[in-house]
Amino acid sequence: MENNNINNILTRGVSEIIVEKELRELLVTGKQLRLKMGFDPSRSDIHLGHAVGLRKLREFQDIGHKVILIVGDWTAQIGDPSGRSATRQMLSADEVRANAETYMTQFFKIVDRDRTQVVWQSEWFGDFNLANVFDLTKRFTVAQFLAREDFAKRFREQRPIAITELLYPLLQAYDSVAIESDVEFGGSDQKFNLLVGRELQGNMGQKPQQCLIMPILVGTDGVQKMSKSLDNYIGVAENPNDMYGKVMSIPDSLITNYFELVTDVNNEELQDIKQSLEQSHVNPMDLKKKLAHNLVSQFNSQEIASLAEKNFESTVQRGETPQDIPEYKVSFHRDTQIFSEVASNQEFHLAIKEGNSVSVFDLFHNIGLVESLSEGKRLLSQGALTVNGEPYSSSLIEIRESIILGRGRRRFIRLITQTMD
Repeated sequence: MENNNINNILTRGVSEIIVEKELRELLVTGKQLRLKMGFDPSRSDIHLGHAVGLRKLREFQDIGHKVILIVGDWTAQIGDPSGRSATRQMLSADEVRANAETYMTQFFKIVDRDRTQVVWQSEWFGDFNLANVFDLTKRFTVAQFLAREDFAKRFREQRPIAITELLYPLLQAYDSVAIESDVEFGGSDQKFNLLVGRELQGNMGQKPQQCLIMPILVGTDGVQKMSKSLDNYIGVAENPNDMYGKVMSIPDSLITNYFELVTDVNNEELQDIKQSLEQSHVNPMDLKKKLAHNLVSQFNSQEIASLAEKNFESTVQRGETPQDIPEYKVSFHRDTQIFSEVASNQEFHLAIKEGNSVSVFDLFHNIGLVESLSEGKRLLSQGALTVNGEPYSSSLIEIRESIILGRGRRRFIRLITQTMD
């Protein structure tokens, strides 16, 4: 490989490499490297934050290397042993497999399926016994693990640290041993775990893996790490209109960062974008439109991206309600207080409050515009729920033959009702 090609792969979108000199030497040998990426399928969706690492994997694949995708089906069934995360609940084997299948469909939107080997963690942990666990634990000290930033902070503050939590880095490290990883990829928040894997390989007679550490992508709020639980994410499988609109909502300060980490614009163009913003030579909205079009195209097509752009311009910039919106047809049984969704023949029960009125939170939740009743209440208080294009503020809504329900300026559903005796 040419040095400038290696330099670009090892510098753009990379925070740190351990050990860079060794990785550079490996890359010029021509040996096909085994690239490790693991995930716990505790959720079914991936977002642009995950795409940062996946794009780097694809760059390595394009120069001849092989990805080993580890499905953490064994650890995902444990959940969060600390009890601190409501999003990492104990899952059944069937739930884990269903999440994993959905995840991989999205994973292969970025990574080349033909140059990827999928392995399931249970292939080696399924036969683990107590002797194997003791063998792992004796190779590290408690002091080493308390050096990890979050453990150290909680220890200082005398907050609980479950013994099982200390095992997680060991289990992830053993994954590297099981697949004989040459390079492991992870975000900067995973640095400690990657280093444990490197050390464990050395302890068990393998050549220690290199660690390629990437920056954390900040979410649409412009403050915190992109995360579904923080509702500041952009999913790779989202509706194109939603994806486009969410990209347009990012703070101007993130434009250059997003172009660098999740697009293929060349370094010269990236520098021009940065300078144009710094010198106020360009309208940030124009750059965000270019970014949004780029990202929707990546995961869909140029044509769909152009349609999403037109939708944004009409619904957000000109305040129009889109014409082509999904319809939700229901039959309303007045006496039994039941809505039946016509297409799927599913029923949901809504209590009649006054006349033909029902709870706006229940209605928006049942038709899928909000994920929970608490989210519905929050959005209503923010003026983000609309009825026929106007912000709605009442907690009750009268059932009419046809109304357009909206969430924000991007998601709409036309509710068509038929009253039955």
